[in-house]
Amino acid sequence: MRHFLPIAALILLPQSILAQQTAPDDWPRVKCEIYTKATAEALQRFGRTGLGVEFLARHEAFLAGGCAGERDVCPKSPEELRLANALVIRGMNAGMASTFFPFGCPKGR
Repeated sequence: MRHFLPIAALILLPQSILAQQTAPDDWPRVKCEIYTKATAEALQRFGRTGLGVEFLARHEAFLAGGCAGERDVCPKSPEELRLANALVIRGMNAGMASTFFPFGCPKGR
């Protein structure tokens, strides 16, 4: 019976604990790759109409920086907000924390 206890314990562990134990050391890079691909797919689906130059430039800088750095991509138009929402939902479904995303608006913007 002792031999079956470790196997039973593994079966009963919550999936999140197992996922944390098997997460790759390069999770930040993997998240950025997933997010970059999601961005390309969303832009293809929604297009760029209504997306401002500043929004696109700041978002591209976030991607080019390995998805690190400033979180200052401020969606202003309905189309920018739609894209931001779609990317956040896609990322959260992939297991990214809410602090990963580049979206944020300074006060007064």
